[in-house]
Amino acid sequence: MSFCRLGIILLAFDVFRVAFACVIGIALCCGLLCFIAILYAVSHQEGASDADLRILRRYRFKQTCGNGEKASTRAGSLIPIAPTNRDPANKRALLHEDAWFLPMVDALSIVPASVLRNLSDKLYEKRKNAAREIEGIVKQLAAVGDHRRIMAVINLLTTEFTYSPQAHQRKGGLIGLAAATVALATEAAKYLDLIIAPVLNSFSDQDSRVRYYACEALYNIAKVVRGDFIVFFNQIFDALCKLSADSDANVQSAAHLLDRLVKDIVAESDQFSIEEFIPLLRERMNVLNPFVRQFLVGWITVLDSVPDIDMLGFLPDLLDGLFNMLSDSSHEIRQQADSALSEFLQEIKNSPSVDYGRMAEILVKRTASPDEFTKLMAITWINEFVKLGGDQLVPYYADILGAILPCISHMEDKIRVVAHEANQGLRAIKGDPAEGFHIESILSIAKRQLSSEWDDTRIEALHWLATLLDRHRAEVLSFLDDIFNTLLGALLDPSDEVVLLALDVYACIARDASHFRHIVVFLVHNFRINHSLLEKRGALIIRRFCVLLDAERVYRELSTVLEAEDDLEFASVMVQALNLILVTSTELFELRLLLKQSLVNADGKDLFVSLYSSWCHSSVAVLSLCLLAQAYQHANSIVHSLVEEEKNVRLFIQLDKLIHLLETPVFAYLRLQLLEPGNYIWLLKSLYGLLMLLPQQSAAFKILRTRLKTVPSFGGEQRKRMVSGNPLSQVLQYTQIGIRSVDHDNKNQDAGNVYNGINFASMLQLFEHMQNRHRMHSRPQRQFNNSLSSFSQGA
Repeated sequence: MSFCRLGIILLAFDVFRVAFACVIGIALCCGLLCFIAILYAVSHQEGASDADLRILRRYRFKQTCGNGEKASTRAGSLIPIAPTNRDPANKRALLHEDAWFLPMVDALSIVPASVLRNLSDKLYEKRKNAAREIEGIVKQLAAVGDHRRIMAVINLLTTEFTYSPQAHQRKGGLIGLAAATVALATEAAKYLDLIIAPVLNSFSDQDSRVRYYACEALYNIAKVVRGDFIVFFNQIFDALCKLSADSDANVQSAAHLLDRLVKDIVAESDQFSIEEFIPLLRERMNVLNPFVRQFLVGWITVLDSVPDIDMLGFLPDLLDGLFNMLSDSSHEIRQQADSALSEFLQEIKNSPSVDYGRMAEILVKRTASPDEFTKLMAITWINEFVKLGGDQLVPYYADILGAILPCISHMEDKIRVVAHEANQGLRAIKGDPAEGFHIESILSIAKRQLSSEWDDTRIEALHWLATLLDRHRAEVLSFLDDIFNTLLGALLDPSDEVVLLALDVYACIARDASHFRHIVVFLVHNFRINHSLLEKRGALIIRRFCVLLDAERVYRELSTVLEAEDDLEFASVMVQALNLILVTSTELFELRLLLKQSLVNADGKDLFVSLYSSWCHSSVAVLSLCLLAQAYQHANSIVHSLVEEEKNVRLFIQLDKLIHLLETPVFAYLRLQLLEPGNYIWLLKSLYGLLMLLPQQSAAFKILRTRLKTVPSFGGEQRKRMVSGNPLSQVLQYTQIGIRSVDHDNKNQDAGNVYNGINFASMLQLFEHMQNRHRMHSRPQRQFNNSLSSFSQGA
């Protein structure tokens, strides 16, 4: 029984579920049909019927414009149109924030809803057809001159479409604006303010297709208005500049088409203002994007080709950017920039007036570029400027020189050749300080380049110093101390050519007597404090000075300075160096010839006496001087005085050098005189005296002994005189070949030895006095060395 009840209950539940499901299904079907009907009704709704519209009250909108103001969307008044409503009390005010709605309402009554719907369709064909419809509507309005309604349509397309959040609507708005412009034809210029702005705004749209249609729209608009849109050129150029680097290839392609059209329009327009455009172009020249760079170079080339546009006058604003492109990683950009610069350079050559100054400043900076192509182009331009600019470059002389000198030593041959040519041209320009020629700046550049690591640059810097001294001597000498210190470093230069040129500059300064002494004192001082200068370059410096200046004058001045030298050790070393140069240098041949005539010629005597006082710092140097002057009797006295000197290594080294010098061609006359021993007894005694001082195992001893063995033996009375050891006094007879001796009163060597006004006795006293000073000076040092040696041995 219970099972029967349970079965009936379950069956009832099943019937209920089935019935409930049927009811729900029927309800859903009915609801879906109603929803479809509503959607269909909404989709086919075209607005209120004519009967509905006739019921509404109609108003006329009147704008409140000031005097001379252009009508636009602003506050105004709504005035009833019905004939019974003429009471001013019925007039209604319309606020500014609500005024925008009226034109849109007016446009909605003009453009069918189906057209507006198709204009925002996702299919391009529908949007295109809708644009044609709008073109027809606007063309009709333009035919009747309905300016208000045309503006209403444009405002509708702008506000409801181009600024819409929906991409398809934005595309439709752009196509619609282009169609409206085509319809307006010659009247389109009046509405460009309303049309161009939303199109330009679409260039920065996030959707690439919208950007593409913006290019297409502006292209169609530009074809219609042509030159009338030049007033918007800067905004259009800025937008195209950005689109040229767009990430979408289709947008880039569309932008290039538009760019070509804009270039054509600008080229044929007489309203284009290059003055207003250049600041924007100059700002964009610093962009690194390769597509933008190509875009910019293209515009520069086009504008330069327009006859009515003088791009050369604005070249200083663009030059730096063009040179910056020469180092671009893209070969095509480098080639385009090079082509543009070459064209400009050709125009500069043919132009009578060019602003060289501003461009020179840019070129100077570009010569420091690490890119060789940029550097070559910059130095090439500078070379041409030097040829063409001439005096106009005088204020920029120093900067240009500072750019040229480093390039002279560049590793690239082309750069080096052009830099040399530019340097020669620049040096040919004679600048006048009254015209802005800054001597101090040029000197500063030349001095700075003397520290260059490259020989050619240092050499040219010295050439510039010499040129400035030649042209502006007084002004340059006002910076004498700085020049001395600068040239001093050049004297230690590893390049002999640099040293010789530095000495040329010194010699140029030394033309004045006061400066001559100054230079000699300066050199001696630096020889004293820098022994390496004397060792490495001393001979070259002295010899070059003797060539450039009078050798006798140089040696006399050096002797005067060294005679008063307090540093006796340095004075001795310096005199030895001067004596070696005097004996060996071919440049001092005339000076040696004059010294040989010291006992027969007044000039020779003065020179001998002048040198003798300082040569006393070195006993061997004095001996060499006496042998050179053929004062053999005094030489013999000097040899005997050497007995008093300490026999150290230094002395023997000097004697060794002297013996070797006696074998050189310079002393050939002395060796020939040994063939007449009877006539040159004092010479023979001097040489034998030297032989007795030398160690027997030394090379110098063997050389001198071998030489003396070749001397012919004495005969008769002459042998007796030599053996007796009591030489006869000499009475000198002067001949062209030298000094010949005859017997006279028997006297002790230099006692009363006076020839040609030379008092050898007093000179011998001077020599002994100077040698005593040296011995006194060296005694403390010897004592110190001896004590140090004793201490070492005791330890």
